[in-house]
Amino acid sequence: MQVSFACTDHGLKAPRNGEHSKQNATSPNTASQARARFRTVALIARSLGSFTHRYHHNLKESTAKLTGMKYRNLGKSGLRVSCLGLGNFSCLCQVAEQLMTIAYESGVNLFDTAEVYSGGKRSSLVITTKLYWGGKTQTSLSKPGLCLLTLGLKGSLQRMQLEYVDVVFANRTDTNTPMEEIVRAMTHVINQGMAMYWGTSRWSAMEIMEAYSVARQFNLIPPVCEQAEYHFFQREKVETHLPELYHKIGVGVVSWSPLACGIITGKYENGIPESSRASMKPYQWLREKIVSEEGRKQQAKLKELAHIAEKLGCTLPQLAIAWCLRNEGVSSVLLGSSSPSQLTENLGAIQVIPKMTAGIASELDHILGNRPHSKRDYHH
Repeated sequence: MQVSFACTDHGLKAPRNGEHSKQNATSPNTASQARARFRTVALIARSLGSFTHRYHHNLKESTAKLTGMKYRNLGKSGLRVSCLGLGNFSCLCQVAEQLMTIAYESGVNLFDTAEVYSGGKRSSLVITTKLYWGGKTQTSLSKPGLCLLTLGLKGSLQRMQLEYVDVVFANRTDTNTPMEEIVRAMTHVINQGMAMYWGTSRWSAMEIMEAYSVARQFNLIPPVCEQAEYHFFQREKVETHLPELYHKIGVGVVSWSPLACGIITGKYENGIPESSRASMKPYQWLREKIVSEEGRKQQAKLKELAHIAEKLGCTLPQLAIAWCLRNEGVSSVLLGSSSPSQLTENLGAIQVIPKMTAGIASELDHILGNRPHSKRDYHH
């Protein structure tokens, strides 16, 4: 089960005098309730320093002014999320804790995680459970399947020490499971108080529309967002297929891989470095993609795009991330940084958003030469 959660204002405000519940009053950490809540929600171990006074204020007020972070509604739901989120915690635990700290202090309130991000291994960094509908693990969501789904999410909540997550994602569909059962299952976990919303991941627009229709027909809860790959070289789905769903039924986009698995960073310009992801055996597919004819063409385009980034006074990754956010249907872009310096650089994309004018977007489209044809223009 893939889950996302947002450190929303309600959960982060420090309790005022007299507002501690009976449970809080008997807790040994009564004096640091706000700090404990932050650690839980941000998935950071006890090594985190003291909870400073600025976190006692409204999240958007205390961080947006300092970092420039922007917040958007998740689709057309009422959930406000930072336009940059953090996901893919596959790095070492100590590094992951540093990344969580940097992200939170930069105004990020959306954290996406799943058990497979850490290979299913438990560590001091909290992990969650992912249940795939499709692929190697095909699980019918009849009574046994629903029980497994519920147990998986309960296990995630227990490890994260949370009562609920804001969003639970259905990762891929299962052709062996009727859509009605999937929608009923997600409605069930929401009605049980384990999640506030549900979304889809790697679903087609047709499948999302089917889920919405089933929800309306049987008075169930429809999805509010889709997680989709979106970057310079992957545009069709987000720019052509999903905008109609956003305007008609309110389904937003949480995009991932804005740097195309590191290709857009430019580190593969002169080949594949030994320490890079593409040099690892599990990423043979990425290596083949980079050295292919199409991959060489992409590297040539990146050289041209780097000139625009230089003109704007930013790095190529920052330009790529800001480019993703120019789309009004994109609620948040998930960053998958592997080091503090990389995350800090990527978060700097916030400063580039105002520079993404129509003229700059046109220049980028001209270089990329892959803008999808659509009936309407959904860009800012």
